[in-house]
Amino acid sequence: MTTGANIDTGVLAGVRVLDFGRFIAGPFCAALLADLGADVIRIEKVSGSEDRFLQPVAEDHAGAMFLQCNRGKRGLTLNPMKPEGQEIVRKLVKTADVVIANLPPDTILRMGLDYETLREIQPQIILSTVSALGTKGPWANKVGFDGVAQAMSGNAFLTGHADEPMKAWVPYVDFGTAAFSALGIVSALLARTQGRGGQRVEASLLRTALTINNATLIEQHLLHPDRVGSGNRGQTAGPSDVFQTRDGWVLISVSGQMLFDRIASLLNDPGLLDDPRFADDLLRGEHGDVLSEMMTPWFAQRSTEEALAELEVARIPAGPVYSPQQALDDPHIQASEILGGIQYPGAVADAPIAGSPMEMSGTPAAPQGRSPQLGEHTDAILQDLGYDADTIAALHEARVV
Repeated sequence: MTTGANIDTGVLAGVRVLDFGRFIAGPFCAALLADLGADVIRIEKVSGSEDRFLQPVAEDHAGAMFLQCNRGKRGLTLNPMKPEGQEIVRKLVKTADVVIANLPPDTILRMGLDYETLREIQPQIILSTVSALGTKGPWANKVGFDGVAQAMSGNAFLTGHADEPMKAWVPYVDFGTAAFSALGIVSALLARTQGRGGQRVEASLLRTALTINNATLIEQHLLHPDRVGSGNRGQTAGPSDVFQTRDGWVLISVSGQMLFDRIASLLNDPGLLDDPRFADDLLRGEHGDVLSEMMTPWFAQRSTEEALAELEVARIPAGPVYSPQQALDDPHIQASEILGGIQYPGAVADAPIAGSPMEMSGTPAAPQGRSPQLGEHTDAILQDLGYDADTIAALHEARVV
């Protein structure tokens, strides 16, 4: 099992995080904090939360996303709606620095995880919440996932084709929200060391999606270009598209005059530089369909390997379009050691879980171990809170834990 070694020396060593999150935004935020050395306790339903079982890959039906988003945590099962469960929550909060709860607002209130209640228990607490569409506006209580935010931000409209909007396959809004929330939490922890006390860190999927798509919205508001989807072809520079080779696909991304000069040289067509349709990036984007047509034969005559080799000599940004298996098999990806093998009980092999997305020379961040099995650390955590063996057994019997 490949893990980090900074649980006691990481920059967040000594910080305790209670993770009541579900699916991605909350749990992955907590995983990033665990990578930095925080003691993260994942708290879920007694029977297991829904996100534990999506895309099952192990004998206990633990899912692929769960293995990624909950690495390095301790696992506690709990029913916080029962009086005994509420008491356990209060005892946990007294020991905690951060509470993460990407849950509906009414659920947060019922569970006693609202900021006012938490602050009465632990005045220095930092509460991180994530909603679908934010807490202001007529849809403040609307439920939603990543795809809803993608659709409402304008991204899905532009990602597809003019007659078919299309969201991204990967839930980038969820992961972006997790990263922004983690930044907010670390900032709040720093503010607390400066004597500013605890605070609430609030994020939303829609805020993240609008942030990532902001430049497009700025352009639309100021110039009204009314762009529509163009598939893989870029619209603000070119040639930028995905092209078919003899045995696969290659993506190129050209922006700026220097790179376009290299394209003209690659095609042995200096006349491109005098063509008024391609005088600058914006014009090249507007005539991107013409440029893609020019590039198509060049790629069709070459294998993927041959095309990439020539593009590299010309120093044109390009990469192969991989299937998931091809990504796993790629020598560069393997040599990068980004995907470290972490063993999970009942899985057929070590899981290639991506390590921390940032590398730091002085305070390294890395997964601190695998994701917990259901309730794996429940008894140990309760013992730390002062519960004896008989009481813990009774709590199990009553399905409190």
